[in-house]
Amino acid sequence: MFNVAVINVRSIIKYLIILIVASIILFFSFRIISKITKDTFTQSVNVQNSSTEVANNSLATSPNAFERILNQTIPGIKDFNKENKTNSNNFAKTFKNSSNVVISSELPVFSALVLKEEPQNENVQEVQNVTIAQSDETQDIEHAETNVTTEVLDSIVPNKYTNDFEGVEIKNGTDCTITDDMLNVDTLDINKKDIIIFHTHTCESYTPTENYQYEASGNFRTIDLNYSVARVGDSLSEQLLSYGYNVIHDKTYHDYPAYSGSYGRSMATVENLLLTHPGTDIIIDLHRDAIADTTYAPSVKIGDEVVSQLMFVIGTNGGGLEHPNWQQNLQFAVKVQKKANELYPGLFRPILMSNSRYNQHLGKAACIIEVGATGNTLEQSMASMKYLAKVLDEVLKE
Repeated sequence: MFNVAVINVRSIIKYLIILIVASIILFFSFRIISKITKDTFTQSVNVQNSSTEVANNSLATSPNAFERILNQTIPGIKDFNKENKTNSNNFAKTFKNSSNVVISSELPVFSALVLKEEPQNENVQEVQNVTIAQSDETQDIEHAETNVTTEVLDSIVPNKYTNDFEGVEIKNGTDCTITDDMLNVDTLDINKKDIIIFHTHTCESYTPTENYQYEASGNFRTIDLNYSVARVGDSLSEQLLSYGYNVIHDKTYHDYPAYSGSYGRSMATVENLLLTHPGTDIIIDLHRDAIADTTYAPSVKIGDEVVSQLMFVIGTNGGGLEHPNWQQNLQFAVKVQKKANELYPGLFRPILMSNSRYNQHLGKAACIIEVGATGNTLEQSMASMKYLAKVLDEVLKE
């Protein structure tokens, strides 16, 4: 018995020693492994952060960097990107060559925003050329009613004219002789579906009101397109779209930062528009009368609503510039004004004929339409557009 007990104690001591040694070995092994793991993790994080920083810098300097990263890391993405880019390019070409463009299924009136390069300053960051294309849907827009009473309100500037053709008054400020045959609107043959609206003097504005206060950039001028004659162009565009016409409304600044040379710049704009929308004859340069006097506010009361009066300005070749379309332009103005006299007598002031060409050689139904004057308000001028649109629709659907 004694010998057995001694053997058991020795065995226990032996196993304890082995256990202690194993524990020491495990302890130091654990320490070494922990240090290696920590160093590896730290190095990995540093590398990852460095890679992220490089990637961010690359993305900032190269717009295609993110695409390259995806192509290298995600199987199949390269082919998808290539196909998607091809489809995008095809869509861009389709958009450029078609006036029937759907930009968003959520908007009843669709618009595409195209940025154009112009001189920039701290106030104007970008110049917008807004194109609105016809859609199958229309906004819930109030159209002008007919069979309503009209009354021309008193004005400090009397309406003078030199010719009267079937009730249409014309003030001829040129050496051109106007004949009844020249004004025969039955010979007018134009594209009645497509319309271009632009503004040679985009910054022209009106007398501020409580609802339409704006920061002036000059005497009755503002670079804020929400308060200038460009906003009036928006109203006309929306009305014409609701009647089903294809409308391009260009709001490029032509008179800012420099007023001089406005017509040269606006001519370039219209020429570019005609490259992508050839065959457009109705080209409306929408203005505000330049008389800077707040007491001058040519207005007409239609029903219970007071709106700005309108005036056609038709250029000729009297200034020496080639202008083969001026008689057709005049016929178009006469035809529209004759219809306006039927629906809303007094909506138009007498047609003003000038020796200047005003870029109207670019279309067979090109014209300037002046909407009110400085004494009118933006509300009155926007409201007059529903009556103009109604008149145009009646003329163009004949």
